[in-house]
Amino acid sequence: MDTSEISYQIPCFTQDGCYLIYFAAYKKHIGLYPAPRGAEAFRKELSGYAGGKGTVRFPLDKPVPFDLIGRIVKFTVKEGLAKAKAKGGVRRRR
Repeated sequence: MDTSEISYQIPCFTQDGCYLIYFAAYKKHIGLYPAPRGAEAFRKELSGYAGGKGTVRFPLDKPVPFDLIGRIVKFTVKEGLAKAKAKGGVRRRR
């Protein structure tokens, strides 16, 4: 990842000028956005966590699943690069 910055008033990581992963700490959970809830590779693991269509909330009273978060980030990077390649270039944030 190239850098981190604040967007939508929460931290995010970017690569080649594209937003990849947002994260934020709250009173009772850590939020991660976007979460690949629709991806078969993560469906079972993410079903144990609350969240919306594209989000996941990791409760603070349980161990943080760093391995799962790492795999989500790698998946998001790979997916973003594939989409950019299909469109003929790198996605740029607006």
